[in-house]
Amino acid sequence: MVQEKTAPPAEESPAAPGAGVPGASPRREPAVRAAAAAVGGLLLYLSFPPLGLWFLAPLGAALMIRAVHGTRPRRAAWLGLAGGLAFLAPGLHWVSPIGVDAWLGLTAIESLFYAAWAAGTALVVRLPLWPLWSSALWVAMEWARGAVPFGGFPWMRLAFSQGESALTPYAALGGAPLVSFAVVLCGALLALASLRIPALSGAPRPGPEGRRLARAVAPPVALALAVPAAAFAVPRPGDEGRTVTVGVVQGNVPGRGMGFLGDEPAVVLRNHTRKLHEMAQAVREGRMPRPDIVVLPENSTDIDPYRSALAHAEIDAAVKDIGVPVLVGAVVGIGEGNRATRSLVWDPVTGPGAYYDKQKLVPFGEFTPMKDLVLALFERAALVGKQSVAGTRDGDLKLGPVTVGAINCYEVAFDDVVLGTARTGASPLVVQTNNATYARTGLPPQQLAMSQLRAVEHNRAVVTSATTGISASVTPDGEVVWRTGELVADTAVLTVSVRTERTVATRVGAVPQWALILVGTVALAMVPVAPVLRRRGAADRRAEQNEQVEEGE
Repeated sequence: MVQEKTAPPAEESPAAPGAGVPGASPRREPAVRAAAAAVGGLLLYLSFPPLGLWFLAPLGAALMIRAVHGTRPRRAAWLGLAGGLAFLAPGLHWVSPIGVDAWLGLTAIESLFYAAWAAGTALVVRLPLWPLWSSALWVAMEWARGAVPFGGFPWMRLAFSQGESALTPYAALGGAPLVSFAVVLCGALLALASLRIPALSGAPRPGPEGRRLARAVAPPVALALAVPAAAFAVPRPGDEGRTVTVGVVQGNVPGRGMGFLGDEPAVVLRNHTRKLHEMAQAVREGRMPRPDIVVLPENSTDIDPYRSALAHAEIDAAVKDIGVPVLVGAVVGIGEGNRATRSLVWDPVTGPGAYYDKQKLVPFGEFTPMKDLVLALFERAALVGKQSVAGTRDGDLKLGPVTVGAINCYEVAFDDVVLGTARTGASPLVVQTNNATYARTGLPPQQLAMSQLRAVEHNRAVVTSATTGISASVTPDGEVVWRTGELVADTAVLTVSVRTERTVATRVGAVPQWALILVGTVALAMVPVAPVLRRRGAADRRAEQNEQVEEGE
């Protein structure tokens, strides 16, 4: 006797283009999907500092995936764009001091990457195990955002919402890409669970139907909970028992926004040298411990100390007063009409010495892409002034008893820069930054969360020194143990852990990222092949059943 086979539930089978949203009429379905994508993007934004509700990130990803599941790629792209705009418009609002047009333009360009991800996801959800493929495509999308255009813009990667969360330990295993993958995988599994829940109008009653639903929903939910639980098993190096005493200076600036330097020259320089003199006086009076080294922020001098006798004398006097090596942040002239953003070691005896020049430059902030065209179209582009030249070496600098890893502001968002410096063995990492244009926006707390993730990723303490805040000290476990307010002058002398042992992430570098990108790419390539394979498999099964029937007769 041949038993009749029952079809699997619709949500269990590969998604068909145009599949509807349970509980939504065909007329309302586009609006429901758009609302889900937008709410998902908003939840992603809320997971980032300054609110930092990190646990909302998987829910946001789930809603965006649920919105595009069952749609055709073209419609999915529009839904992804809606989600990207809802996510990035508030998340990148800190760009608005430069201009509302700059903020909206950047948001629109970056949102296109989420449209591309959504179109790809609409295809790979037709495959078995699609939560893995959609999550891998997210990693590919974030990589692309960090590479193009003009050197990329990796701000607002999902990993950076997890500065101190249940998923943060994955940074020590596979870096920021693996953390982003884990966030989206949790969301994709929750989206899969939601697909197995019938419309509310047909909600099952207690009994066999309810038990079947529980059995269907439980596995993806359990897996979604297992992802953060498994993070506790990630191997992490332990303490090595070494420390260094670091002085941090935050001198503040006279102006705000684009005019943060004020009208009078050398004010920023004197703000920082004055605080350095105050630190030296506090040390002499016993109110502060004596530091081994001191770190000043990026742009702690607004005058080139190589070309200005005044700036040189001011810095040299302050460094001699504190009596230990100081890492000075300066913008210095190079050749004819160029400049470099420099981390400069200033010794109390020998003066300026070794230095690190910033490698990742801010487009339209430190250099002007397509310079002639942009200057012709936008008068504000002339504010960039001299064009910055990128450095070519890692940021390991011998500073007193340690070799610090210099990371300059914007660079903390770039995996390769931080990885290269961490691999030199430099410890601690020192992030010199100037956030004066964006004070009291979302940028300073977002940047601090990046430092937290980098600390765990590379088993390094991170010391951040900012002109206007947030200056901070982060342990290798990602905990912020000291931080300043914003738009205030402040100093501190901190005991900072010195670790040199590498994490798995430091050893393997970009391998996990490229593996995930490959997985997502292969999944896309399999989409047109999968139906053929399914049909062949079904035909083989029918032939086998027929053979069994014939043998039975």
